[in-house]
Parts: sequence; C-alpha cells; structure tokens
Amino acid sequence: MSRNDTDKPPAARNLPSLLFGLHEERRNCTVTVSGTPGGTIHVRDGLVVAMETPGAPGVEAILLKSGRLTEEAWTSVRATDTTHEHLARELVARDLLGAGELEVVSLGSLFDAAFALSLNRLTDWEVGEPVPVLYAGTGVPPERLVAETTRRFGMLAQEPAAIARSARDRVRPTSAGGPEESAARLSPRHLELLSAVDGRRTPRDLAFTLGRGLFAVLLDLRHLLDLRLVEYATPAGAVRPSTAPRTPASDAPAASPVPATAGLPRRLPRRTGHQQAASESPERRP
Repeated sequence: MSRNDTDKPPAARNLPSLLFGLHEERRNCTVTVSGTPGGTIHVRDGLVVAMETPGAPGVEAILLKSGRLTEEAWTSVRATDTTHEHLARELVARDLLGAGELEVVSLGSLFDAAFALSLNRLTDWEVGEPVPVLYAGTGVPPERLVAETTRRFGMLAQEPAAIARSARDRVRPTSAGGPEESAARLSPRHLELLSAVDGRRTPRDLAFTLGRGLFAVLLDLRHLLDLRLVEYATPAGAVRPSTAPRTPASDAPAASPVPATAGLPRRLPRRTGHQQAASESPERRP
C-alpha cells in the first residue's frame, strides 16, 4: 500500500538516493528539483512515470514537433482534460496514437529528461503531493533510470562536464562538402538535423525544433562532427542562454532557457549546517 503524500520522505544525500527511498516506500508524489533551470519528477507507487525539464522536449513537444500529432488534434484532446490526468487514455481512445507508440514516446521522454537533468548539478529539491502529468506505462524503478543514464554517458564517450558544455554551445555548419555530397553520405535523419543547424541553435534548441530527444541529437551531432560537417561555436565573453528559434522556418529569435538540474548518477557535495537546519520541514530534504 502506498504511503500518504504528506508523510515525511526518506532522508537522502542526493537525488538517486531520494528516488530509491521513495521507491522502497511506494510513494505517490512530485519531486520539484531546483537548479538552472530545474525540473519535475513524477512518482507513482514508487516508480518514476515522467520527468519534465526545460532541458529536453517532453511528450507533448515530441508528439507535436515530430508530426505524430497535429496541433488541432492536440487542442481538441486537451480541451477534454485540462489537468492532463486522462490525456494518454483519450489520445488512444480517439485513435490518434496507438497505445504502444504512446508508451514508447513516454518512456523515451522520461529517459531523455533524466539524461538532461544529469548534465548539471542540482541545488535543492522538494517533495510534494502528486500532480497530473501526461504519461503512458507503469513507470520505471530508480535503478533502471540510473543505469540508462549511465549508459548514455558511456555512448557519448566524453566526460560529463564536456557533454554538458556541448549541450549548451551553439552549433554551426562548416563548408566541408556541398548539399549533394552531404546527401550521398548521410541518412535522412542526419540530413534533417544538418538542415536545422544554423549557427544559432544549441543541441537543446535542435531537439525542440525537430521533436527529438536531446541525447539522440547529441549522438547524431557527433557523427556530423566526425564528418566535419558541423562544429561547435562558443560565443566570446559570458555565455548567455540561447535565443535561437525552435522552428527551422522561422527567422525570429525566441527565448529558450538553458537546460539544467542535477545528475541522477552523480553524487552531491555534503550540505552545510544551515542547509540541514532548513531541511527540518517535512517537505524538504538535505
């Protein structure tokens, strides 16, 4: 039987240990993570069912930007449930998406958000009552989430700090090879990504533009880097959040916050006495 959301959550030194504690006690709750810019973790019966962060596209963004769902269809379904509590069920009931496809998108979005959160260090978290969120499937245990995040870091074959910088830096095309030459050696997926690279967008911007996961974009950018078709362009002076447009057809810049919050597989530094004292609140953890 699940614990009541007002019960005191287990003590934790970092985010993974918090999730393990919530899993052991089969909690239903929402973990709000503070950082730059932070994120939200949704837990049901101790399993993580969804994560939301400005650092990576969520289920809604992926469905709309990838063309799996039209704006008109989404607006119609959204009008029937403004809380997101039954959106997944309604999407399947209207034959807009198959149950299996929606579950795959939901799980992929969850893993990608966990990866994006792991690129930066969190500052704090707060455990609160569960809130409605769009998801499909039963959720995943913390150990699977940590293992998948670690696997993705391994596939990128870089230090976490270097991956985090890559996710924030703008990407620009090079002059190596014209369109015809590029088309001959690239898959349609890589060509689509290359066409969206304009020197203003970061990998995060590209993920939102194309309706793809941040990790998948970083992995494909590495291939384009190896072919010397793109390169990272770090702005001179202070690094500011990207304001690149999210859609390839638009030339007007649009604000897009930089991804952040703390890593799932990474350990946090010990808190100060002041922070420990502040954590006496039943909803905040050290």
